[in-house]
Amino acid sequence: MEYGICPLSIVPMRAEPDDRSELVNQALFADVFKVVEKRTKWVRIRLSHDKYEGWIDRKQYREIEEGQYKEIAGIKHSPMVMVPVDMLTDPEDPFGHIMVVQGTSLPTLENGRIALPGMTHLYNGETLREPQPKSRLVDFAYSYLNAPYLWGGRTPFGIDCSGFTQMVYKMGGYRLLRDASQQATQGVALSFIEESEPGDLAFFDNQEGKIIHVGIILEDNYILHASGKVRLDRLDQSGIYNPELRTHTHRLRVIKKIF
Repeated sequence: MEYGICPLSIVPMRAEPDDRSELVNQALFADVFKVVEKRTKWVRIRLSHDKYEGWIDRKQYREIEEGQYKEIAGIKHSPMVMVPVDMLTDPEDPFGHIMVVQGTSLPTLENGRIALPGMTHLYNGETLREPQPKSRLVDFAYSYLNAPYLWGGRTPFGIDCSGFTQMVYKMGGYRLLRDASQQATQGVALSFIEESEPGDLAFFDNQEGKIIHVGIILEDNYILHASGKVRLDRLDQSGIYNPELRTHTHRLRVIKKIF
């Protein structure tokens, strides 16, 4: 088994080994992974934090040793970037800047210095090192407001519904799986919206009963979710009500309390 680390700010993960293939996810700076298959130009990777798989360009990762992978992957609550965009700098290269997005884990950060296999960077921005109270999830969620929808996206520059909830929970110090249908298997189901608290998750299904959407519940029966953009809508027992369209756009299936 080979192992790797993402040395760039955002790397696309695709369904097939082709630049034209569907984007299914994104690897962020310092994400570590197992290499499960190799082609001439592409490698199929499995991310350590949620076991999600996809193909990335072989030029967009750096090989690391198994021990380095285990050390980085074993850090449960890495410091996380809390601003929409910030810069890492290379102390030995004046042009070695890397932009990072909120929610990026910065393992080994100590006294403003990040030492990772084959690279060293400086960072002096805001970070969180410990799990945050549930009330802070709402603040994190609002920081993505109006981010454009992007299938497979995990950043403020483009994000999908489950990428949005996963990153908000990650900034709070808690792990969610990647897809909405996977996240729906986590936590404890609630019977009524009235039992929910801000930060709980609401899941929605299609006509076949498959979970296809997720959002973050707020106070007073509001919900933040990624649909066209990260937007604020109303939530009731039927689902999400879009006041602009004057109709329900998503059918409520279950509400989950993750912690």
